[in-house]
Amino acid sequence: MSIDELLDSLDDMIDSAKHVPLSGGWCIVDAEKVREIIDDLRLNLPQEVRQARAIVADRMEILKNAKEESESIIKLAEDKARAIVSQDEIVRQATNKGNDIITESQAKAKEIKKGAADFSDTLLKQTEENLTSALSELKQARQALKAPMKL
Repeated sequence: MSIDELLDSLDDMIDSAKHVPLSGGWCIVDAEKVREIIDDLRLNLPQEVRQARAIVADRMEILKNAKEESESIIKLAEDKARAIVSQDEIVRQATNKGNDIITESQAKAKEIKKGAADFSDTLLKQTEENLTSALSELKQARQALKAPMKL
């Protein structure tokens, strides 16, 4: 018998059962026959119902696995985002540090050039003064040679 036929048998059994007077709708049925129909129902459950039960049993496991996987993906994405932000920060700091070093180097180079120019100017001035003094001495020596000697 199919499940529908067994359920119809139960329904017919209830419909044809003797009603107990003043019981509020109670009736008397053969308990052994009802148990036999229930046993037949259990034996005749279609494969789809068993599969549905297995799917329902696996549902929680599937949802749990999906949740764990989604949490793992989210954590991985957050970690990657933090790494990218961190790298961006490192690059920004390195760029700033590089710019600071370049600015400082340019200032030092300018200072060194000025120091070298000042030093060179001082040396050239001293050389000019020495040459001027030597020229003056040379002129005096020449004039002394040209002047008549007094005896």
